[in-house]
Amino acid sequence: MTRHDIGASLAGRLYAAEAAIDAALAETATLAAMLPAARAQAYLSAVSGQKAFDGAAASISALAEARSHLVQTHNTLAALARKLGLESLAVGPVDKPDDLPPRDGPGGLQAKNACFQHDAASPIR
Repeated sequence: MTRHDIGASLAGRLYAAEAAIDAALAETATLAAMLPAARAQAYLSAVSGQKAFDGAAASISALAEARSHLVQTHNTLAALARKLGLESLAVGPVDKPDDLPPRDGPGGLQAKNACFQHDAASPIR
């Protein structure tokens, strides 16, 4: 296995870990946002729902801290990849800070690729 293969494998795992943390953070935030409305709909006092809300809020905080650590890991691995000449290992369907042009949005690769898509039944103009 070459360094490039190892780096590509690590980049894929890093992207998967980042996506998992983001998904967990989004789901937990949605839960926390729903708790006050659910409490009100069930005609419960604020006191009876507070421990559940505290738990969800603590989970959000812990996930945010975990995300921060993972971003640190990402930056450390990116610096190591640059040192080893493996800068081309950016993986995932999102823009990287140095992507020019951006992959998505105005002028991004998806917009450029859309220019080349056409219906097979219609003539190309």
